Amino acid sequence: MVELISAEAISNRVEELAREIHATFRDTDKLIMVGLLRGSFVLIADLVRELDMNVEVDFLEVSSYGNEMVSSHEVRILKDLRGEIEGEDVLVVEDIVDTGYTLSHVVRFLQSRNPRRLETIALLDKPSRREVDICATWTGFEIPDEFVVGYGIDYAQRNRNLPFIGRVCIADSDGKISDDVMEGS
Repeated sequence: MVELISAEAISNRVEELAREIHATFRDTDKLIMVGLLRGSFVLIADLVRELDMNVEVDFLEVSSYGNEMVSSHEVRILKDLRGEIEGEDVLVVEDIVDTGYTLSHVVRFLQSRNPRRLETIALLDKPSRREVDICATWTGFEIPDEFVVGYGIDYAQRNRNLPFIGRVCIADSDGKISDDVMEGS
């Protein structure tokens, strides 16, 4: 695995993004941050600590990958929000925008609940893979079309705990990642 974005660079960028988010939502009584499980949990935790405002956290569990390395384009809501968002200021927190199917589906799903304002943030963006015309309001980093792990992002539930974003090296012609590569070699 090769480090693509350092832990320090991520930390610095999260601080910058938190300042921008605070400026945008400075007039709100409460910001509801909706994390898309599972990949966004590290980003949402770091953002919440950086924001000097009233923040409520909720989660949606959404699936479009399974254990594959490419999006299936079939987006499913596996776990809905616990709270209501009607009339509220909402920030959707996503780990990575790839094809755009997941973020587009989630935005439509949440807009149907009539929030006062809905914005989006993604740690990573792969614009070269976009198939749906959608961009996050804020993006941490634009990355090339490479499979990455770390900072909450996994492959088959592994490597979420890495403090950096690492580029995964493909081990065979079938696109399978060998165990020795995933162990952080």
